[in-house]
Amino acid sequence: MTPTVHNQTRHWQALDAAHHIHPFSDTAALNREGVRIITHAKGIYVYDSEGARLLDGMAGLWCVQLGYGNEELAEAGAKALRELPYYNHFFKTSNPWTIELATKLAQVLPEGLERVLFANSGSEANDTALKLIRYYWNLKGKPKKKIHISREMAYHGVTMAAASLSGLTPMHPQWDLPLAGFEKVPTCYWYAAKSAGYGDVSPEDFGELIAAKLEEKILALGPDNVASFSAEPIHGAGGLIFPPSTYWPAIQKVCAKYDVLLHVDEVITGFGRTGNWFGSHTYGISPDVMTMAKGLSSGYQPISAIALGPRMGDAIANANEELVHGYTYSGHPVACAVALKNLEIMERDAIPARVGTDTGPYLQASLRAAFQDHPLVGEVRGVGLLAAIELVDDKAERRFFPEVGEVGTICRNHCFREGLVMRAIRDTMVCSPPLTITRAEIDEMVALAKRCFDLTAADLGRT
Repeated sequence: MTPTVHNQTRHWQALDAAHHIHPFSDTAALNREGVRIITHAKGIYVYDSEGARLLDGMAGLWCVQLGYGNEELAEAGAKALRELPYYNHFFKTSNPWTIELATKLAQVLPEGLERVLFANSGSEANDTALKLIRYYWNLKGKPKKKIHISREMAYHGVTMAAASLSGLTPMHPQWDLPLAGFEKVPTCYWYAAKSAGYGDVSPEDFGELIAAKLEEKILALGPDNVASFSAEPIHGAGGLIFPPSTYWPAIQKVCAKYDVLLHVDEVITGFGRTGNWFGSHTYGISPDVMTMAKGLSSGYQPISAIALGPRMGDAIANANEELVHGYTYSGHPVACAVALKNLEIMERDAIPARVGTDTGPYLQASLRAAFQDHPLVGEVRGVGLLAAIELVDDKAERRFFPEVGEVGTICRNHCFREGLVMRAIRDTMVCSPPLTITRAEIDEMVALAKRCFDLTAADLGRT
């Protein structure tokens, strides 16, 4: 007799294939294969409809900071649902949760970021940031400053503007993007510097060299035409690329020199992920505008935010005209209640500090010990609970595999079969586990990853 769970899985797979189009997926291929159906989760583990347990080394999509099944977050949402399931902010109204969340954010954000707008996703937050940047320059009587510069290999979202800002070029052809007014500069991918023709430059020299590319681009476009420079403190979906120590100081000098607003995208790096509250704290960045999402609610509710420094915040707050922008669910009371409780727990339990001084260093040391001498691994890099393991064809020459993405896909598939969620970006394996992960659970994750890397090496005859 066929187990009931198996029949239920097939039933759900058939319904999904008939009615649900997935993000970033080949729908036809996925429908033939059948989706994996996640039914419940607890701590750092997720479980599918066939009973398989997977250690979630990606915290969902870089977002489940406090792990799954947190009762305090669930109760905060339930309480708000009972008291005020919805109301908007359009008619000169607010609610206690939104007000308290904005206030709490102002306390943990980098200095000067004290005014906050809310949205529902990282894409919406970045789209909103670009609108506010354009509005700011209009208010300042400089309407020609409209070009937004960002980096190759950056990911900022999927709206028309956020996708145009993104430097992952496969995102563009289907939609006839990028829009006009978006320009790109090279990024600080030191490991790829040799293959890109920069030679054996040191990371520090490379950071300054790449920052100079921003200055060259601004001068080529004309400083009077450039509105902003947008960047993640650490590339997320671009492959977890960490900046050399010289990069961010040089970037900030260039932006200040040419009066270019600095927009920092903290959608992935925010809320304890790097061992500080924000990646801007980790790298000493002072943004004019910051965007955040994901870890803001630990993924328990859809919510994002845009924080403004004094320059932009004062100009917009004192414009004496209607701000013609907002979403139906901006500052949703339930989402804000959950996010507020999330920040309270992180502060109470000193989660960012624990990542910075305990579990983050332990993860980095464990990965280096396990993989530094692995035949497929060219580099292990990371900060806090963000880590990347670069799979390469030639370690000595820092040479990538000729068919980019094939080996990463092989390794990722082994991970799923062995009970581990890791993400393959090109041929870089990345992990970003819940911030509640323990040292024992890190040991389990690294051991699973080691097995999957060894299986991949065996497939390629590289043992």
